Amino acid sequence: MIDTWLRRTRRRHPHVLDALLVLATFIVTAGTTTVDRLGNHIEPNPAALVLAVVASLAMLGHRRHPCVVYVVALACSLALCFVATQLNAGLVAPVIASLYFLAVRTDRTTARAATAVAAVLVTLATIINEPDASISVKIGVVAWILLPGAFGDSVRNRRAHLAAIEERAERAERTREEEARRRVADERIRIARDLHDVVAHHIALANAQAGIAVHLLDRHPAQAREMLSHLTDATGSALRELKATVGLLRRADDPLAPLEPAPGLERLPDLIGAFERAGLPVRLTVEGEPQPLSPGVDLTAYRILQESLTNVAKHAAGTAADVTLAFSGSRVLLTVANDRPAPAAAPAVAAAGGGFGLIGMRERASAVGGRLTADRRPGGGFLVSAELPLRTAAREEHP
Repeated sequence: MIDTWLRRTRRRHPHVLDALLVLATFIVTAGTTTVDRLGNHIEPNPAALVLAVVASLAMLGHRRHPCVVYVVALACSLALCFVATQLNAGLVAPVIASLYFLAVRTDRTTARAATAVAAVLVTLATIINEPDASISVKIGVVAWILLPGAFGDSVRNRRAHLAAIEERAERAERTREEEARRRVADERIRIARDLHDVVAHHIALANAQAGIAVHLLDRHPAQAREMLSHLTDATGSALRELKATVGLLRRADDPLAPLEPAPGLERLPDLIGAFERAGLPVRLTVEGEPQPLSPGVDLTAYRILQESLTNVAKHAAGTAADVTLAFSGSRVLLTVANDRPAPAAAPAVAAAGGGFGLIGMRERASAVGGRLTADRRPGGGFLVSAELPLRTAAREEHP
């Protein structure tokens, strides 16, 4: 607690503490030189006062130059042992203070070496100057020299321990902040992926239906009107799905939050029907015994099929799409293939530049423990293949 108070005071009022340190060192050191062997006050020795002033002022550099402060204090204290009228622990007060700061601000080896040197030199000085002094007095002076090194070493260890605790706490806080940022980024990617799937699918259908309606408007107005009605249905569905997706950003207790479940393979017939009305024939093949999928996998499978068919409608107008669902064991294989588009195809959406559709499909498949491949077919056309687990927990390693 004292060390914490000192650190706080030193941080707020460093010059005040330095002034008090210099004053206390001078009072103790100079006061000892004004007392004779019998304890009577005598006239101060000018040389002793000068040495006391120099040793005390040297304390001002204890933060930046503790070794220099130690050398000056030791030299002054040794000189005071020969100038003062009696041997007393007060004569080595500057050495005691400098050894404490040396132990706090340097390593243990340096502090112990400095303490040993000071103890030996002060002992020799007392023996030379006071050969008839009692053993208890000499031992007392040496004991005072040994004490600050041990106390300073303890303070340094405690400060290092507190610094390590603070560093671990800061590192843990940074880790929590990084984890929070990562989760936010993941959530943004997920929402962006959903928005891309919804917008790309419905806008592609709407554009294709509008193009076909314009193509049929002059020669087949009835069919054009029917196509425009499908266009209305497509845009309405797009608005509903956008509302549902954006509604995920609302608070959980928001009464306006959507309650509609996420789409899955049970809506595959509606999806195929929407593309067929837009002029894209779709052939569906189911192999094996259909198995229920977990909600995350079900949504992933639906979005992959939706994005794949959207790409066919956008970039391969005038061809048909083959959709295959193959259930085998604990996994399901989804494939969407199309042939080379005919040279004179019906109006459709122009091929767009590189986007995020394939990236999003791969991310979705990987998120549930599956994998997705997409490449051109040898005979022309394109093939998207996704292998997904029936349950997100049933992930398997793939080479």
